[in-house]
Amino acid sequence: MDALASTFAFLTGYILPFLVVLTIVVFVHEMGHYLVGRWCGIRVMAFSVGFGPEIFGFNDKHGTRWKLSAIPLGGYVKFFGDENAASVPDNDGYAAMSEADRRSSFQGAALWRRALTVAAGPIANFILAIAIFATVFTLYGRPVSDPVVAEVQPGSAAETAGIAPGDIFVAIDGNPIETFDDVRRYVSSRPEVEITVTMQRDGVERDFTLVPAREEIEDNFGNRLEVGLIGVVTNQDTGNFRTVEMGPLEATGQAVAETSYIVTRTFGYIRNIIIGQEKADQLGGPIRVAQVSGQMATLGILAVIQLAAVLSVSIGLLNLMPVPMLDGGHLFFYAIEAVRGRPLGENAQEMAFRIGLGMVLALMVFATWNDVNMLLG
Repeated sequence: MDALASTFAFLTGYILPFLVVLTIVVFVHEMGHYLVGRWCGIRVMAFSVGFGPEIFGFNDKHGTRWKLSAIPLGGYVKFFGDENAASVPDNDGYAAMSEADRRSSFQGAALWRRALTVAAGPIANFILAIAIFATVFTLYGRPVSDPVVAEVQPGSAAETAGIAPGDIFVAIDGNPIETFDDVRRYVSSRPEVEITVTMQRDGVERDFTLVPAREEIEDNFGNRLEVGLIGVVTNQDTGNFRTVEMGPLEATGQAVAETSYIVTRTFGYIRNIIIGQEKADQLGGPIRVAQVSGQMATLGILAVIQLAAVLSVSIGLLNLMPVPMLDGGHLFFYAIEAVRGRPLGENAQEMAFRIGLGMVLALMVFATWNDVNMLLG
């Protein structure tokens, strides 16, 4: 009975929230492809949430097969003229089509229509994230605190630089600071990188140069991650903790800023991996997403919804990578076609898709390896 109860708790506490969040994000991504493709006059053969064998489905009046498939780790829209779910063109099939069929096929569509259809998936992910954040900010407001230093930790970079309690953050590297969270976000992503901090003390602004220390911290769930810290602390008395209420328009602006922050932070992390300033152990796969989904579920539905927004941005960015098989790879091919005046040759495209498949599989294996290492501690 204990084993059965543990299994049920695992399924409902981790797997179910993960599947709900991922299904919503994937559905919105594929719906972006579908809606814009239909608007561009391209026939849609199948819309699938998940890969592999079909569990159940139905055909609509336009001939599209809507289905739920057995492997719930993605999805696809298959257009008329595609050879497979990865939108590899079926050149032989296209050559055998009538002129009328070619006009409704993906290959037969104008270049701008194909590019817009492909880009619509990631764009839909960004729109979903903005919509979620805007709704949350409108309904619940946003917790903020003033960027005032309450305490400077002994031996920290802030103490060494000369920052003192009562100092107020004005800017970091020329970027205006409005809340203490702005400080945390900027500093945490720049361990061992020199920054210039502008502080206000007794009405006078002064610049301090310091290097955030790289330190490993542990969150409330026991997850470990490395961040940059300068050793300043705020509290209720100095920080004036409060929740700022927002109207829909202001909330939307904040939602765009929040989505932009996630994009910038992601690109910054990837850049730092490439130049050797960050470890790649924070790259996670389905196991880590499932774990985080379960952890967020313990905090309530609001945390799960916000996780869906973050995951939506991540999936949108992943699909924009210029790797064949991904949306970004297709857009890269279309850019070449626009410059050359004709598509790449069939052999070149086939080779590129094979390389892209290898890259995607290698990334999945690496992310899964990170996940396993995380579980093993």
